[in-house]
Parts: sequence; C-alpha cells; structure tokens
Amino acid sequence: MGRGPGVAAALFYGAVAALVLLGVRDVLFLYEENRCSMTYMYEYPEYLKIKLPKRISRRFPAYELYLYGEGNYAEENKNLILTGIPVLFLPGNAGSYKQVRSLGSIALRKAEDIDFKYHFNFFTVNFNEELVALYGGSLQRQTRFVHECIKVILKLYKDQEFAPTSVAIVGHSMGGLVARALLTLKNFKPEFINLLITQATPHVAPVMPLDKYLTDFYTAVNNHWILKAQDVRNLTTLSVAGGFRDYQVRSGLAFLPRLSQHSRALFVVSSAVPRTWASTDHLSIVWCKELILATIRAFFDLIDETTKQITEDPKKRMLVLNHHFVRHPAKFFEEDPETLTELKGTLFWMKIKSSKWTYTVYNESDGKYFMFPLSNHRKTYSHVHCQNSMLDTSSWIYGCLNSSSSMCLEGFDLSWKAELLPTVKVVTLKLQEYPSLSDLVVYVPAINGNKFTLDCEFFKEDSRTVQLPVTHLFSFGLSSSKIVLNSTGLIYNVQLQHFGQIYQAFKIYIESHCQPHKGRKMNVYRLHVPWSHEDSITVSKVPSFTEISAKLHIAQPENDSTVAVLNIYSSLDCQYEVTIKTSFSQVLGQVIRFHGGSLPVYVISNMLLAYGGQLSALISTGHCSDFVPALARAAKPYKVDPFVNVVKFLLGFNWFKDIWNVLFLPELDAVLLNKQDMWFPLVSLILFLFGTGIAYWGGILFSSSLRLLSSLWLSLTRPSGLPKNSKLMTPRRAFMAILLVFVSCTTCGAFAILIIYLHYMFKVIKLHSNVRIEQNVLNMDPKHSKETSDNSNKETVKNCDSTETITEAAAAASPTTNTAIDNVVNSLKIHITIINLLTWIVLLSLPSLIYWFKNLRYNIRLDPDPCRTMAIILVSTLGILMNSSTTKVKSSKLSKIAAQLPLPLSVAVVAFGPMHLYRAPYFVICSLLLHVLCCIV
Repeated sequence: MGRGPGVAAALFYGAVAALVLLGVRDVLFLYEENRCSMTYMYEYPEYLKIKLPKRISRRFPAYELYLYGEGNYAEENKNLILTGIPVLFLPGNAGSYKQVRSLGSIALRKAEDIDFKYHFNFFTVNFNEELVALYGGSLQRQTRFVHECIKVILKLYKDQEFAPTSVAIVGHSMGGLVARALLTLKNFKPEFINLLITQATPHVAPVMPLDKYLTDFYTAVNNHWILKAQDVRNLTTLSVAGGFRDYQVRSGLAFLPRLSQHSRALFVVSSAVPRTWASTDHLSIVWCKELILATIRAFFDLIDETTKQITEDPKKRMLVLNHHFVRHPAKFFEEDPETLTELKGTLFWMKIKSSKWTYTVYNESDGKYFMFPLSNHRKTYSHVHCQNSMLDTSSWIYGCLNSSSSMCLEGFDLSWKAELLPTVKVVTLKLQEYPSLSDLVVYVPAINGNKFTLDCEFFKEDSRTVQLPVTHLFSFGLSSSKIVLNSTGLIYNVQLQHFGQIYQAFKIYIESHCQPHKGRKMNVYRLHVPWSHEDSITVSKVPSFTEISAKLHIAQPENDSTVAVLNIYSSLDCQYEVTIKTSFSQVLGQVIRFHGGSLPVYVISNMLLAYGGQLSALISTGHCSDFVPALARAAKPYKVDPFVNVVKFLLGFNWFKDIWNVLFLPELDAVLLNKQDMWFPLVSLILFLFGTGIAYWGGILFSSSLRLLSSLWLSLTRPSGLPKNSKLMTPRRAFMAILLVFVSCTTCGAFAILIIYLHYMFKVIKLHSNVRIEQNVLNMDPKHSKETSDNSNKETVKNCDSTETITEAAAAASPTTNTAIDNVVNSLKIHITIINLLTWIVLLSLPSLIYWFKNLRYNIRLDPDPCRTMAIILVSTLGILMNSSTTKVKSSKLSKIAAQLPLPLSVAVVAFGPMHLYRAPYFVICSLLLHVLCCIV
C-alpha cells in the first residue's frame, strides 16, 4: 500500500484542475480593456408610470410600464399627450427598467439638436428583475405582458395626426428573446413591430439550460421564426453582441443562423461596429456611449419624413443599419445618393502620373483637385487604394467618365465606396470593375488650421496579399509562423490559412521598424472575418510591438471558402514582422467559453462512476473505498466517451436513426452541438477530464469540510454512539417526508430539496462524529495503540480522507466490534458519495429557489415549478436512504444491478445532458432509487 498511486493521482488531477482554472482565467479576466465611454444624463431622469387597465394589473401584478423623461420633456409628457415615435425597451435577466436611460437621454439630446422636428418616446418595462436566464417559467408570462404593453402604448397615440401603427423594440439580453417570442402568440399582429434591436441576446440557445421551460421556450421561438418566416417578412432585426468582454453571453449565441441569409436580419459584434470598435461586457452594452450613439443615429435615419414614423420600407431599414453598424463611408446616410456630381472647374487642377502620391494639407486657402489618369495604370496594376486622414463627412474622391486633358467637370462620387477606420477613411477600388472611368480625382477642400494627409497608390493585388499558415493546435505555442513585409505601400492583406474553428486561438505579434519622424500616421490592424461581422481593430504607434488575439465567435461554415485576413494599413518605408503562434491558455479559454456550461454534466458522470465502483467493491470484497480513491480508480474516459461517439456516428445512418426514433429517444446532445458547429475532436475527452478534476478536488474539499464540521459538532454536543440497525421508515420519518412533499407542492420544489439535503448533511455529520469517537476509543486500547498509530500515519498520505483511518482501526478490534464498525464506516463512505451527488442537484435547482424567494411577496407557490416532480421523488428516496446501511445492500438480490447501473447512467448523462442540464439530476435519482430498492428487497 505505497503512497505512489495516491500522489500520482493528486498530481495528475492537480494539473487538470490547473488547466480548468487557466481556461476560466482567460474567459473572466484576460480580455481587452474597457474602451467604452459612459453616457451621462444632462437632467435628472424621471420614469413616469403608465396606468394599465385593472385586468392587466391583476394578471401581471409584478410587472409595470414606464415612460422615460428628463426635465421639461418629462413635465410635458405627464399628461400623456404624446407626439413622438414609440420605442419600447425590454430589460434582460435581472435587468432594471432604468437601463433605458442611456438610449432615452441621447435620443432626447439629438431631438433638441434638430428642434424636435422628430423625437422618440422611450417606454420601458419593469420585469421585477426576474432571473429569466436561469428560470424559464416566467418567459411566457413576460411575453404576454409585453403584448399588452404594446397595445396600451399604441392607444396613447390614437388621436394624433401621425399616429404610429407599430413600435420599435430594443431588447437587452433575454429581453430580446421575449421580443422575438411575441410572434409566437396567437393573437399577436406581426405589424405591431417593424424594427427589433437586440443587445447581447442569446438567440441560439440558453446560456445554462437549467429547466425544461427554458429550453421549450427557445425551441418554440426558433422553430416559429424558421417555419413561419412570413410573420417576420416585414420585421427588420439587428442583433448586437458584446465580443469577448461579455463572458456571460458569448457572442456566438447572439447569431441568428437561419435568418443570417435573410435580407432583413443582421448580426454584428460591437468590436466591428464603425465608430465604436470596442468590445462590451454584458451590462456596458446598454450604456456604452459609442454604441448608443450609433443606435440613436440609426433611429433618426430610419424616420420617414412623410409619416414622421419609422419607415415601413424594409429595404431602407437594412440600408440604414448596414450604414451605421457594418460599413460606414464617413458620410451622412442618404437612401439614394446622387452619384454624378458637378466638379468646380474654377479651382486648381493638377494631373498626377506617378503610381504613388502623398499630399499633406495645412492652411489651404483654396480647394484643389488632383487627377490620376487610369489608362496607363490599368496595364500594370489591378487596384487603387487611397487614404484620407481628414475624418469629415464631405465627398473627397470621384471617378471621371470623360475628361479633358486638364480637368473633369462631372464625376461619380466614389466616396460612398470608402470605409471609416479609427484614424483614416480608406477606399480600395478594383480597376477592372470600373472600365468606363478615365480618371480618378481626389479633392482637397479649403481649410484653415487643420492638418491632414492624403495618400494614393496603384498596386497589383498579388504583391499585397501574403499567405500565413497558422500553427497547429498542439504546438502549444512552442512553434510559430513568421513573415516579413518590407512595406512600400499603404495596405497589406495577410491571409491566415486554416483558421476557421472555434477551438483555435492564436497570438499575433506585429513588430514595425520605421524611421521615427514627427507626424507619422498611426498604423491600423484589422482582423477581418468574412463569414460574420466580428472584426476587431487595433491602432498602434510606429514603430511599435503589437500583440493581437485571434479567436472566433462563430466557426467557418462548411460551404464557405473565404479566408480570415489580417489587414495591415501600413506606413511607407517601414518593415513589418508578423508572427503567429498558438496560445494554449486561450485555447483552454475557448473550451470553457463554449462548453463551460456543460461541465456539471461531466462532473456528475464521474461521480456516478465512482458511486458504481464503490458498490461493486462492497459486493465483491465487503468493503468500499472512500469517494476520492474510488473516483481515481473508476472514472476513466474510455468507459463513457467511446459509446457517445459511436452513437453519434451511427446516427448518421438512416436505419439507425429510424430505430432511435422508434424508441422515442431524444436527440443526442452531441448532434445538436455539431449542428451549432461547436463539436470538435477530443472535446468530450477534454470535458470529461475537466469533470474528473473538479469532482476529485471537490471530493477532497468536501471531506475536509466534513471533518471540520464534525469537530465543531463534537465540541457542542455529547456523542450518541454508533447507530444500531433500525427501521428504514418510522412514523416520524414518514411524517417528515409527507411534510416535505407538501412543502414542494405548495411552495417550491427546490426549497424542499434544499431542506432534505441539509437534513441528510446533518445526519452524515453526526455519523462522522460518532465514528471518530469510536476511533478514539479504539486508539486508547494499549494492545492496539501502536498499530493504530501506524495506520493513522498511513491515512494522511493515502487518501486525504478521514474514514481510511477508521477502517484500519476497526480491523484491529474484536470480531464483533470489527463487523459493527466496518458496516458503519462503509455506510458513511456511501453516504458521503451520495451527498457529493446531491450537492450538484442542489446547485442545479438553486436558480428556481432564488427566483421563488425573490417573488414571495407576489405568490407563495412557484408556478410553473421545474423541480416539483424531482423534489417529490428525492424527498421520498432520501428519507429512506439516509437511514440505510450497507448491510442490506450487500445481501440484496438487486445489489449487482445497482452496482452496474451507474455506468450506463454516466454514459446517458453525457449523451443527453450537456444541452439539457435539467436532465442530469434524474439520472442520479434513477441510481438512488435502485439503491433504495436494495435496502428493501
């Protein structure tokens, strides 16, 4: 019995736990700094409560509707004579209705700037800060209330000249999902909403699928939007995600996959939004000034001058959203811009024949035109690229059809082809796409006191495109790929080959070597992901050493052949050294980010294997080991992972899928993950090992806590001695079980589960205390003191668990005492394992308990209750189990089945639990029920 295996297991699972912590650290702490500015109110915000009909107030006593206002505007609206455009804000999980103030305040300032020619009325709903991301029972109720609110809001405008017929909705987090769910209501008219903007809303799936009501709600909403697309044909949807700073809702969940190809839906990450270029956390997305400004600008550009309401033209709505959230040309929005523009022949004109041109402007008294003939350049070059550091909204670049030798009187405004970046506005034109243009014209306006630079160059695309293969996942950052760019131009495109999976994560290092001189422009590096709007932009000084993180929110679709590109907007006469290497910590972070929510399933799977191993040892040898060593012996990935992968493979065949459907088995969660492009090689193995590490150290922590609590109990009370064989059920215990069943039916099932868990824990603490006292008595026997001392030393190096010493002390006692203590110690070990399993059941049911507790003032009974059925079964089962001993289990006819059942259950929980966490407790209950039957039969 050497210490080697125990030490090796501790070292191995210590390493596994370290990897888990490294991944968690990457998700929670290692992201870009907050680059958002705070929004401030210029006047004191006021929230005018809208009086709802008594019928609605009685149905929804916890919910309220408010109108936002400030200063004089708030005073004017107290009589509810409204003339603006209605916008309804829906808060999310535990969100406050007061979060509307950033949108409302900036919209009010914008309206003041245009003398209230147009203005918006921002309404907001108080959902009582309900935890709807963790408890799905109230989502349907919230949806029905919002429907009633929309009807009340529209009635407020019925006597106005330009009465609205629809409401624009801004939904934060789960509020966005509630807004989408409106279309599933039977009596809801789709024309009630024509614009929906969601902020950090998990559209694809719940972050933590903790109850059936939550997953069913998601299924109903997403199926409706797919199967009944006609209901959303007039609805324009914009989903904005927060990027990597938002660790609560990963950005991939905010993607609307089936609607992404639809002309009226758009998904963007805030880091890619023009003039924002910043990742936001889950709360700052509602107050990030840069993002709120983009949203309000879009709202005002959406107004139809005829109806003075948001336009009913879905094409215009999409044009506006693309203008402000995808590609901003550094010009004010125009629906049909005049492309043909008259140029001033009276100004100074200069013809430029060189392929590269730079002009620095300072105190220009008169405007100038610079004309680039294209005929000669077409033969040598494929593209032209221009940059302008003057970030105004005026037109600055044109294309001429027919020019004289010295000037061009009319030109097509190519400024609409430009794109705004943090320090410059740029335009890149493919000459082949403009065969009719004879010249390119760059306009320099008359300015006074401002200094800016214009650059243009003609180039071949091949000379500016470089391929850089990314390093392998298992290089662990030890190897790297490198290229050196001797810059002679303004732009380089570095194609990142084989970069398209969510589990890939890299660090890109860009070192620029330039001769420093005053006035040199900043460099702009953009990581462009062509299959989704999740670009990230970094601005860097020259010369400098810049580090960029490269990882994805959304995997590359199978039918997509595009390549992720690093755009380098460079400086002339500089050298750039670009190095890419795998970031192992960020790879772990991606695993946690995409699969961390399913870790409880893998922990429970490991615990079930340990539980089955203990029962098998008990039957075969008459003794069972402690939880931690049992876990180390029994929790092997090859017992679970291959079965799940084989079933996933077989489900690719129609004949097996037909058999699966005949058996009414639910869809395998691995298949669902594969559909969401989240399943990748070895992911199940990695998660299983992570689960083993968590279960291992959780077991050690629980063992230490149990020892501490038992010591505390012994210091407060006198021991009652070892328990004797008693009845499994007495009238008192039956009354307790019935009482808890009554509690679960009349209040909250999770509350009853918590009570029975604490009761069970208390009994285990008492049992542990009594066994320790018995151990001390044995240690005081002179005949056995030496043996006991030796055994006590063994205990500290073997398992870090107090019951090992007790077992060896019992072995030195008399046969009668030996048997009695041995049975009690075996029972204690099984009870400790059951408590470990119950701990995770309590944790998974905790959100509904918190929800119930917060809403006690409205209703003492949680309805619907996702834990009620589970609570009734658990209360009855644990009422018997906590009084059981291993004596009856060993002699039971069902003991072998009880020992073998945890293995298939551990496979089943991994197969059906990762996307449905609420299923996991029922697999544990199945095993406990059979244990109870072993005590009876």
